[in-house]
Amino acid sequence: MNENNAPAINIAGIVKKRFDLLITAGDATYTQTFELDKTIAFVKGVLLTSDKDDLMYYRGSQKIEINRQEIFPEGYESKLVISGINCPVNQRYYLTGNMPIGNGLVKIEYKDKDDSRAPFEAYRISLYLDCELKAY
Repeated sequence: MNENNAPAINIAGIVKKRFDLLITAGDATYTQTFELDKTIAFVKGVLLTSDKDDLMYYRGSQKIEINRQEIFPEGYESKLVISGINCPVNQRYYLTGNMPIGNGLVKIEYKDKDDSRAPFEAYRISLYLDCELKAY
């Protein structure tokens, strides 16, 4: 388990990390920085999910940085980073290549914006990272 009570999955040198961000008020911005384990060498992919996908889809946008390198710019719509149920399980992540983690910091700035198609209620955003472990 990591500091957000979410399990890390380790499969032969690959680890999937999950970081949660709670959205508790509508039309607001939430910023959080997470730290990756020192055993991680690269981030290979990024995925966003939510416990209320419709709210994230219609209301959300974000900026994501890894090691101060921008992966998604401010205002990048969440609907462009989520995957649907028809997407094969091995193709769900937005591929980043072998991005070095450097200082190990992952920062997300998530904006919830009012949208009449999805009235606000509290929800959770989960940022998943597909990571490669260091070779020892």
